Parts: sequence; structure tokens; C-alpha cells
Amino acid sequence: MTTKLVCLLVVVVFAAAATVGAGELKVGYYEKTCKDVEKVVNSIVVDSVKGNRGKGAGLVRLLFHDCFVRGCDASVLLEKSEVNRRPEKDSGANIGIRGMDVIDAIKAALEERCPNTVSCADIIAYAARDAARYLSRGGVDFAVPAGRLAGVVSRSRDADTYLPDAASNLTDLVRNFRRKNFTVEELVILSGAHSIGVTHCTSFSGRLTAPASQINPGYRSLLVSKCGGVSPTPSSNPTVVNNVRDEDAAAVARSLPAFVPRLRKAKDYMDNSYYHNNLAKAVTFHADWALLTGKEARGHVVEYAKNGTLWNLDFADALVKLSKLPMPAGSKGEIRAKCSAVNYHH
Repeated sequence: MTTKLVCLLVVVVFAAAATVGAGELKVGYYEKTCKDVEKVVNSIVVDSVKGNRGKGAGLVRLLFHDCFVRGCDASVLLEKSEVNRRPEKDSGANIGIRGMDVIDAIKAALEERCPNTVSCADIIAYAARDAARYLSRGGVDFAVPAGRLAGVVSRSRDADTYLPDAASNLTDLVRNFRRKNFTVEELVILSGAHSIGVTHCTSFSGRLTAPASQINPGYRSLLVSKCGGVSPTPSSNPTVVNNVRDEDAAAVARSLPAFVPRLRKAKDYMDNSYYHNNLAKAVTFHADWALLTGKEARGHVVEYAKNGTLWNLDFADALVKLSKLPMPAGSKGEIRAKCSAVNYHH
């Protein structure tokens, strides 16, 4: 290999794996380098969510589970490899995470259109916005600032450390969010995403024996019936919808008849019903109910139960703030050729 070629490869590798600086994200970042990038993303997201609304919930969750760990760096997308046996995906906190197939489809389309240009981290942010907008029928919408790079580090222990535990009490939740510079109000706002999606029984096993002061007994019975008893195991771990209003009518009629009139015709519809459910103590996670145990947090639950339009606007603002969480100082970033793997030079 010639000296010139070696030098060229070194330059290319260095450029592709540049140290991430403190550059400002920008709305319209790809305007000159990949025109209509947001139209391409939106088209694929809408087609995917029309076919399976659950994928929309997965895309919204993907943004949180990516950004809350090492900043918005697409580290949650990386698959297990010979050099990384335990990526973030393997964390118990990421059980049931989905939407990666939609991200891969978007990446493939954009690579064909604008090779080596659009980062996987930006694709996650665009896709989450478009999914939220679709599932809320336009209620949640915002301009996405872009210019992120994808990281090259992904460790399950980081996800274990930073992602909030579904069994957390309010003190732990507030501490967890504050270290990412989120307020109690923003904790309550982002929790409203539990109006959509599904979860696994082992993620809320404590709720199956919680006292009536913490959970509506009828809803507890419904969860027990869905989970096959009060001690779900990883080998028998069915999924349950986050929102009781999306449950099948027969199950609700048996255990929680008062909720039958509240069942929704459109499942996985993003709205403020989570806050109404919480006040009725019919929410899935202990961490959801825990919001009622503090004066400030409970006040915001009541506020958003009364005003769904306000929640739409505040949720959009919270997602923008979430999408701006940076990688740790000194991190390496790149434009991945495939979102599930770092580029070859690593």
C-alpha cells in the first residue's frame, strides 16, 4: 500500500470518528446536504405506524431510551458483536424495545439518496417526532434540531444505571431526572407517554400484590389475570398494554366494569388519558403511581388531566429538550453506514 493511500485512510478514519464537540444542533441541518430528509423519514414512519400502531409507541420510547443513557447517540441501536458482548440492548431496562426495523428502513432509504450524510441519532429524533405527531393526530409536533453524530460506545451497565426503574419511588425518580437536568414537572410530562405502548409483566410484578391504597383492586385483578398469577417469571412474561383504556372489553368488564365506557376505539392514541388513569389508580407501574405521593408531582398530574392541549405542547417541548442531551465530553462520533453497527475502523 502506498504512503499516500495510508495517509488518506488515516484522514478518512479520523474524520468519520471525530471527537464530538459542543456544536449547536440546528433545525434544517440537512437542507443543503440531503434535501427532503424529513419527508423521507415521515413517509416511512407513517407507513409503518399505519400497519402497526405499536411501532409508533416503540419509536417514541426509543428516543428516551437512547438519549437518557449516553446522550442522543444511537447507542441503543448497536447489536452485540465480538468486541461488545453486552450492548445497551441487553439491559433489562430495554426489554421489549422496538422500532429498530423502522430506523433501519429509513437509514437504507437515506443512504441510497444521500450516502454517508444522515446520522442514525438524528433519524431516531425525526422518527420519534413523526410517530408522536401521528399517534396524537397532530397534537404533538415540533421542529427537530439536528446535527448529532452516532456514538461508538454502548454498554448495558450504562442503561442499567441511567434509565429509571419502573419500581422506583418518587425520590429516586426525581434524583434520576435531575441528574439529566429535568425538573419534577418534566418528569410528570414525559411519564405521559405511558398513554401508549405495552410492557412485560415482570416490569410491574410488584403491582400485582400492591395494596388498595396504591392500585385500584379491580385493575390489580385485571393485571393478575393477564400475567397468569402474582409471580410472573422471565420464561412466562406476557405483554400488557400500558393504558387500561386499550384493554380488551371482556377483560375490563370482568375486573374493572367502571372503565368499560372509557375504552378507546383507537388504541395507542397519544393523549392525556394517562393522568386520568393515574388519579384513578389504574396505571401499570409503581413509578407511575409514585407521582401521586408528592405535592408538586401530584399537582402536575391533576393539571394535565384537566388540560390535554397543554400536555401536548409541554410534551413536545420536553421531547426537544430530551433530544438535545449530549454525549459525554470527549466522546467519538460518526455517521454509521448501518445503524446496528459501528463503522469498520472500530
